[in-house]
Amino acid sequence: MDRASPHRVFVALGSNLGDREQHLKEASSQIALLAECEGFRCSSVYETDPMGPKDQPDYLNAVGQFTYAGTARQLLEELQNIERAHGRVKATARWTARPLDLDIVLFGDQRIDEHDLQIPHIGLAERSFVIWPLIELQPDLNIPGLGPVELLAKKCQKFGITRYKGAAK
Repeated sequence: MDRASPHRVFVALGSNLGDREQHLKEASSQIALLAECEGFRCSSVYETDPMGPKDQPDYLNAVGQFTYAGTARQLLEELQNIERAHGRVKATARWTARPLDLDIVLFGDQRIDEHDLQIPHIGLAERSFVIWPLIELQPDLNIPGLGPVELLAKKCQKFGITRYKGAAK
């Protein structure tokens, strides 16, 4: 594996099937254990309305931040392996329910536009479930091609998003 210069990376984590909280916890641990990952930390977890069809369970969402010494393509493959280990099956329809969804939101200052990898992630500016955790992790973040995350937050409605308090004990 070619060792690339380390990049500051942000990955969105989401789950709306099964034990949503457990999927996010396990995925966070699995990402933190990747050979090229260093310094993983995660935002608070937020509960959000689903995008697309409303006849599915609400999501739990968070964003992880870390340094990654591999390439964006390598990270994508590793994240897809983690998704599959959690029972994720790629559907042809968009915005379907899933046990785990992992998306590379930012990969350093890179801008990538390939058929299966877009960085910054498409729609990032309209997704409160990504913007609010990003602000929590790094309020002064500047997103390539989009600008400061705090400015994006002012334009992004905070609809259907609440900080998740966890399962009742």
